[in-house]
Amino acid sequence: MHSIQIRPFEALDAPWLVAVHDFLYSRDEGFDDSFVVLVKEILDDFITNHDAKRERGWIAECDGKPLGSIFCVALSETTAKLRLFLLLPEARGMGLGKRMLESCMGFARGAGYTEMRLWTHESHKAACALYGSTGWQLMDSKPVHSFGVDLVEQSWKIQL
Repeated sequence: MHSIQIRPFEALDAPWLVAVHDFLYSRDEGFDDSFVVLVKEILDDFITNHDAKRERGWIAECDGKPLGSIFCVALSETTAKLRLFLLLPEARGMGLGKRMLESCMGFARGAGYTEMRLWTHESHKAACALYGSTGWQLMDSKPVHSFGVDLVEQSWKIQL
């Protein structure tokens, strides 16, 4: 790959982000349409209501082609939430996910948050391994039926 950059999310990125979430999660996880509805709602809310000083999204791209995303949003005054962390399969295994995660966490620290949290699924093994290797702690793990499939939902946190 050529030069990879991580740039700020723009509203024009939303259709791509919704489509890639829909495609990858239906293909790889068997998720139904309720998942893409949730992704669209998260993005619509971010575009309409986010606080630019305390919340931000990023797009990783190479030569203008988007490769992934990550978002930092407020959960409370002191706690940020990591959302919509995604890398295309061809962009995995190069350290880009760690770079994106570190950028997001650095922003959260700079915005005054003292903790970050995230919600994911056990099936996202590479992401969970990344969280564990960068100091995140697994808080909770439980079986659920979401998005039309049986999953093990996980909650993680880190002190910033």
